[in-house]
Amino acid sequence: MAPSVPRTRVAAALRIKQITLDNQDRTIRRLRAQLATERRGLATTKKELEETQVALESSHKVIAGLTEIGLSMSKKIERMKVKKQQVRANHVECHQKFQARIHEAEDSMQAQHLIIEALVDEKDSLLQTIHGLQEANNAPVPFDGDWEEEPEEEPEEEEIEDIPLGEGEIDDE
Repeated sequence: MAPSVPRTRVAAALRIKQITLDNQDRTIRRLRAQLATERRGLATTKKELEETQVALESSHKVIAGLTEIGLSMSKKIERMKVKKQQVRANHVECHQKFQARIHEAEDSMQAQHLIIEALVDEKDSLLQTIHGLQEANNAPVPFDGDWEEEPEEEPEEEEIEDIPLGEGEIDDE
């Protein structure tokens, strides 16, 4: 049996090597499958990353656009505020000028009223002086501006004669 022992050992060693090779082959296949899965996952992740990057760039563009719009609106709002302040200032100035004109007109009217009162008082005083002088001189009273109206003659109404009804005419009475 001696010659068969080495053969059995060689066969056992070959069998162990075969089993080891089969195990390594299975491990390699399993690792290749895992590698393919990982590559597919990596490709999916890479695609998602690219999509995310495109979306991010789009978001940056939108944000930049919105920022530009916001800045533009801020400038417009500031211009509107300045314009509103100018309008308000102009309104106040116009109001003050108008009030000043009203006060000037009121003052002028009041001065005119005082002048008129003074003239009326002076007229009355002059009339009294004139009457006093006329009475002192026994002069006739001059025309004082009052008209004496003469009674108007009323035209006489013509009497309407009764016209006799002629023959053949109908009398409704």
